[in-house]
Amino acid sequence: MRIVAGEWGGRRISAPPGRETRPTTDRVREAWMSAVADFLPDARVLDLFAGSGALGLEALSRGARHAVFVENGSPALRVLRENLTVLGAGERGEIVKADAIRYVAGLEREAFDVAFADPPYAQGWAAALVDAFIAVPFAALLCVEHGRNDPLPATDGARTRRYGDTQLTFIPAPE
Repeated sequence: MRIVAGEWGGRRISAPPGRETRPTTDRVREAWMSAVADFLPDARVLDLFAGSGALGLEALSRGARHAVFVENGSPALRVLRENLTVLGAGERGEIVKADAIRYVAGLEREAFDVAFADPPYAQGWAAALVDAFIAVPFAALLCVEHGRNDPLPATDGARTRRYGDTQLTFIPAPE
């Protein structure tokens, strides 16, 4: 895997071993970052179900000020720490070992500018996250990667882009 563009564009990062984590492809990550480009300069970013941290690191590479990476799996946490170190992103990134749904339940409204989430497909995590966002919109914009057969609750202003079996849904915080 590599960082696609920005300050660290072209730099390689590691992915967690095994099949527990499904890294977002470069193509989808590029589309994702292009869709949120206007939100990234000086942004406070939240990367939920962070895995390797590729989404938050890509956002930092493109001008985000700070990123919080929330991950629960020990192998992924080791790789995430390594990736932050390799890129020299330590001071701009914070790693939180926690369950993503429990973590967001404790956040205040718009604690972050942009929240990225790439939960495991077909396990209900994406829908649970959107429900938590509807209850308390913890970011100005929530971006969720989910499978084609992973329906999300209906939300005003949401838009979805499809890339094969992968979907990216962008949900703005209600005013």
